[in-house]
Amino acid sequence: MHKVLVVDDSAFTRRMMRQHLEASGFDVVEAESGPEAIELYGQHQPDVVTLDLVMPDMEGEEVLQRLKEFDAGARVVVCSSNVQTAKHQEVPDLGALAFLTKPVRAEDLLKVLAENPT
Repeated sequence: MHKVLVVDDSAFTRRMMRQHLEASGFDVVEAESGPEAIELYGQHQPDVVTLDLVMPDMEGEEVLQRLKEFDAGARVVVCSSNVQTAKHQEVPDLGALAFLTKPVRAEDLLKVLAENPT
């Protein structure tokens, strides 16, 4: 079973992502902040991270950079309501697998995960 770290400051979003992922056979760990995500990444070594960009304590771009510094092979899918075209272009440059616009459709997330196996 693959493990996914879901990082989002919205409890509702984390719950919805958990439900979709667990229904598809994934083990899920949740973080509600950037610092918590970095800590849990080190503890759990997930196969993939879903990451919100806009969080109050640490922006998603910084979390992504820190994860990549810790583990260059970290697999991150950015899931954000931020629809600025520039963000869609910046995120892959920072090493993310994909940018999915929230609300994330389960099919879209599962497709990205299937196209980027561990």
